[in-house]
This record gives sequence, structure tokens and C-alpha cells, in this order.
Amino acid sequence: MNQAKPKPRVAVVSPFLNKSYGTERIVVEWISQLAAEFDIHVYSQDVEDLDPKLFTWHRISKLPGPHLFNFLWWFTSNQVRRAWDRRVRGLRYDIVFSPGANCFDADAVSIHIIFAEFLRRVRDELRLTRNPVHLWPRLLHRRTYYRVVIFVERRIYTNPRTQLILTSGRTAEELERFYGRKGPFPLVIAGLDHAAFNPERRALLRGEARRSLGIADDQFSLLLIGNDWRKKGLPTLLDSLAQLSDLPLRLLVVTRESDPALEVLVRERMLSEMVNFYPPRKDVEFYYAAADAYVGPSLEDTFALPAVESMACGLPVIISSRAGAADVFTDGTDGLILEDPTDSAELAAMIRCLCGNPDLCRRLGQKASVTARQYTWERNGRDVAAVFEEIIRRKASSAPDRLAQET
Repeated sequence: MNQAKPKPRVAVVSPFLNKSYGTERIVVEWISQLAAEFDIHVYSQDVEDLDPKLFTWHRISKLPGPHLFNFLWWFTSNQVRRAWDRRVRGLRYDIVFSPGANCFDADAVSIHIIFAEFLRRVRDELRLTRNPVHLWPRLLHRRTYYRVVIFVERRIYTNPRTQLILTSGRTAEELERFYGRKGPFPLVIAGLDHAAFNPERRALLRGEARRSLGIADDQFSLLLIGNDWRKKGLPTLLDSLAQLSDLPLRLLVVTRESDPALEVLVRERMLSEMVNFYPPRKDVEFYYAAADAYVGPSLEDTFALPAVESMACGLPVIISSRAGAADVFTDGTDGLILEDPTDSAELAAMIRCLCGNPDLCRRLGQKASVTARQYTWERNGRDVAAVFEEIIRRKASSAPDRLAQET
């Protein structure tokens, strides 16, 4: 009797996985699509929103304390754990995959942000002289963390044996500019759950969502979702709202972050009555239903999944040219693109245009939902599987050459 050929074994290395964060949500969806063809092993500190039958979890402990210390602990311990599994348990992987810079030995890395570019854009905001003294410890910690991550990025992204997977075409320019790494690179654009994100479901949830959040019928509600408010461009958005005090606006910011510096920004601009913060929800479509427009002036965002989910829901969207999702937009047709993510005056003009023009909102939203239909997780899974299969073929073909060199 012929035995079934074993599935290729893949190690996924990510500090956490859930559907509340953009990068991690993409990886959860990829694992869900790939599990039928690959034996998935996850090395992570925390895993949620993923069917446990689809993977084997190798739990990595988490170190309490500042984020930098936990990152260094995570980076070291996941490599030690995999080395132990390889030498003691005989667990060998056909592919080691990492979303971002999590280990030096990855065969494939999907890139969701280039920290070198991000640091370039926020360097002025992180200057001690621009911030009150009580924020200096937090700023120094953040600056040190970025420097450490950039050092790790350089080591990983310049390794020619590591296959880099892009979720946005513009990332190729940043890889060459900062790290001298040239393509071509496979491009895998994130998919969407169209059963959750569609205009009909948004219309069904809209009344209850707005009542629950206390949004009046005459208020124009803006939405921003993200867990790094600097990267997501929230300072620029707040500056634009300060120029629109004559409009009945509400800003809903969905984030896990609680940062005193953010509270200071809101108070200084006298926007406390206009800006509200909410925690992430599993049914994130609830927030899309409550909103009249999505605004994402990201300084650096390799894709920006919430913007495209908003498109699928039929919302008009304003997005920064620095977000990879801008690649799927046609400016003025199915969305509006802010060329300079720090231009608060231009962003204010775009918001004013939407707030006063329901016909424009309706037209942009309708065309956005049509554009978004082509992006599915099934298609996404096929694209990632093809990249993994090519890596396995390449490693197999180079194995005889390595053996010859060793002998």
C-alpha cells in the first residue's frame, strides 16, 4: 500500500498571533489557508483566533517588563527553542517563515514595515527637546528599540538566502535604499473576509453601532484603526481636525495603546469632545458600520489592512501615499490619496470635501467595494503556497551542491 507523502513542515515564528493586529491577522489567515498543504508549527508567545487543529503550538514564554527587553528575550529564546527541537526532538523544517525580523535563520520573511524608513519619518517627534521631561524615559526606550530592530533588519534583509515576500510594491524601493537589497520579490497583497466586510452587512449593523457609540444622526464619523498611533499618522489627523471645528465631526480611534503623549496631543488641540478611543473588537466590522469615512494618513504602513476592509464595506477612504494599500486605489475614483502624510491642511480639505458631499461619499464607497472584491484570502493562500513551494524546490536543488562542498 502506498503511503501518503508527508506534508512539507513549516515553522512560523511570530511573537503573537491574533486578528486584532494587521500583520498578525494576515498571518492567521495565511495559516488557515496553508494548513491543508503544509504541516504548520507555530513558535509564539501567544496565539488567538486560530483553530488549534490547524497547527502545533510551541509556546515561548514572555518576559515581563519594557518592550525592548521582551523583544530581545523573544528573539533569543525562539531561536534556542527551535535549535533544541531540532537537535533533541529531531524536528526539522522544510521552511522557517517569519512575518518581519524575528529570527536570523528564516528561509522566508514577509515584510510589513521597514523600521529604517519609519524612524526617518518620526525622528523629529522623538527628539527630547520637543517633548516634556516626564516623557523622556519613554522616548529613550522607543528610540533604543527602533535602533535595535533596524540592526536586526539589516542582518536579515541583506542575507541573499532569505526570500523576502512583499505585501506592497513600494517596499522594494525602501529595501534597496536602506539595505541595498534588490529584487525581484514576490508580491502577495492581503485578502479580505467578504462575508464580514460588505456594504449589506455594514447597512445592517449601522443603526445599532452608532447608537451604541453615541453618534448623533447629524455627526460625520471618521474612523482610524491602528496600534502604533505615530506610524498611523494620528498627529496629522488631529491637526487637521483642529482646523475643522465648524463641522459636526467625530473621530473614532480603535487601538490597544494607552499613551500619555497621545492624551496630551488631544488636550492641546482642544479635541476632547470630538475624539474618542475604543478597544479592538473581534467583530471589527462594527466600527466600520458606525463610520462615515475611514482616514489613514500613515507615515509608514506596508499595507494598511483596515483601509481595504473599509473599502469592502463601501466606506469612502482617505489614505496616505505611504501606505501600501494605496497601490489598490485610483485617486478620486475609489478613494482619496494624501500624497504628503504630514500635510494636515490638505487632509483637512479632503475631510471637508467628504463631509459636505454625500453624493461623493456614496460614489467613492460603491466603487471601492467593487475594487475590494478581487482580494480574497483564498487567492492570498495560493500565492503564499506558490512562494513556499518554490523555496522548497530551490533548497532541494542546492542540497547536492552543499553536500559536495562538505565532502
